[in-house]
Amino acid sequence: MKIAVTKEALLEGLQRIQNVVSSRPSLPVLSNALFEADENGLRLTTTDLEVGIRCRVEARVERAGATTLPARRLVSIVRELPNSEISIEVDAKQAASIRCGASFFKIYGLPKEEYPAFPHFEESNSLVMPQIDLRDGLKKTSYAISADEARYVLNGILFSLLDNKLTLVATDGRRLALFDTELEFPKSSERDFILPTKAVMELQRLLGDSGQVSISTSANLVSFDLNGSQLVSKLVDGNYPNYRQVIPGEAKERIPLEREMFLNCVRRVSLLSNDKTSSIRLEFTKNNLDITANTPEIGEARESMALNYKGRDIAIAFNPDFLMDPLRNLSNDEVYLELIDEMSPGVLKIQSPFLYVIMPMRISNS
Repeated sequence: MKIAVTKEALLEGLQRIQNVVSSRPSLPVLSNALFEADENGLRLTTTDLEVGIRCRVEARVERAGATTLPARRLVSIVRELPNSEISIEVDAKQAASIRCGASFFKIYGLPKEEYPAFPHFEESNSLVMPQIDLRDGLKKTSYAISADEARYVLNGILFSLLDNKLTLVATDGRRLALFDTELEFPKSSERDFILPTKAVMELQRLLGDSGQVSISTSANLVSFDLNGSQLVSKLVDGNYPNYRQVIPGEAKERIPLEREMFLNCVRRVSLLSNDKTSSIRLEFTKNNLDITANTPEIGEARESMALNYKGRDIAIAFNPDFLMDPLRNLSNDEVYLELIDEMSPGVLKIQSPFLYVIMPMRISNS
């Protein structure tokens, strides 16, 4: 194999695929990226056997062939090379000679035959949607994914395709984020699947604000095609819990809040909340919100915020980090907090199909 490629094109391709590579792979070859050179240019692939990414890189192919080379080491080398054309030549013993200007490196790879096969998907079983819609949905939900490996079905995002609507759901049992978007697809494409956390993070890196993404599924795999890249992931095996039953019924109070100001007030007050029993108290009175934290061994903090509220006096306590997560990931100027009483979950909404359920904490009367 012998190719010539610009530093910019090769570095961009390697950065797109390198995050999949595990720091402690189960097989030595999984530390490597698969290089395949043919008449269409260069194709790069990485996988950890759960998630795989491949992309095309524009290159001049002088001799077709394939090999696998250490992915992270290669990124380090290419990043340091001058902005010039890079030549890569691989011999029969999988040794790659890399030349760029006055720089020369030789690194040893492993044969292509040792690399796992990349799954193939039928085009007919795919649906297409704007990348920006999927990126927006993942941003608004992914922070609520559970990190508790014992509850493995919550270690990802639920994709629910039903009635020409895609619903994304993430929960860790203490809060839940839900996003809906209209999407036309045939009845045969209706299904639920759980995309694991690592694939969610990689997909967010790949998605842009223009163009389409094609989504294909099989029994236990899903594929996302976009921007000349393809991400394939195994699905989380199991049934997602019935998330609808944790969404509270009709609210007694619906309180409009200026998102940025509310976020800043919560963040400042949270500086004096206790790390272990982290909670802040929200006290709503006529046209006013007091946000307080009172931690005996540390001190106390209070912020007041004017708002348009005519309802009854109500006080409720929340984990400040859980309250800040959606506020950071929404772009709306105004959000609405819906409350029933001090002991029922609060619901954060915006003027589009999104909601966030957050469980209250035991309120302190201090």
